[in-house]
Amino acid sequence: GVKKGGTRALLEFLRIHPDVRAVGAEPHFFDRNYDRGLEWYRSLMPRTLEGQITMEKTPSYFVTKEAPKRISSMSRSTKLIVVVRNPATRAISDYTQTLSKNPGVPSFQALTFKNVSTGLIDTTWSAVRIGIYAKHLENWLQYFPLSKILFVSGERLVSDPAGEMGRVQDFLGLKRVVTDKHFYFNETKGFPCLKKPEGSSKPRCLGKSKGRTHPKIDMDVVLRLKEFYRPFNQKFYQMTGQDFGWE
Repeated sequence: GVKKGGTRALLEFLRIHPDVRAVGAEPHFFDRNYDRGLEWYRSLMPRTLEGQITMEKTPSYFVTKEAPKRISSMSRSTKLIVVVRNPATRAISDYTQTLSKNPGVPSFQALTFKNVSTGLIDTTWSAVRIGIYAKHLENWLQYFPLSKILFVSGERLVSDPAGEMGRVQDFLGLKRVVTDKHFYFNETKGFPCLKKPEGSSKPRCLGKSKGRTHPKIDMDVVLRLKEFYRPFNQKFYQMTGQDFGWE
């Protein structure tokens, strides 16, 4: 997790490491496909050697009530990585993705507020609800200790990919193989790209669906949304012991 946080970038950056094998598509096992059984899930996994780490990413796990219990009943020793970004910009990015698939959706403002004049935010809208990280994390901490969870800053993954990937590799007990020599910054996309991704001789950036231009949204709406998230962000900083600097 979280959706629109930078999970695809993290997966693509991490799979350059020779000791990491990753599932390309999002399996959605612990939310949508749980009834297919563990053997089905296992069959999706790449073959690994002794000492290699297997990973998958499905952003919606972070906000799925049953996911922590299901993952811990599979293995308490699973390491979890959560990519988070400013929840207000994340919501706009989420809306931008919806808009690109369905141009007829109501405006961001109409979806954000239950009542514009009172400024009451509609927390039933998933784009808003996903960003209340502290609430979702409480659920995970019932099943996993903080030591098994690494929180990655989606912003730093863009501004300092090598630094953030250093933290990820340390957390996973891997040698720091992925370093700044693997990245270059693509000005057009506004994202770091890989110089030589796994199994390819060409440099590679994330696909067209990443780095979409956000629609223009009234600053007042953005400010109210940031105001709404502030107490939840503060609580999240306290819970994780990390200040993400979203204020």
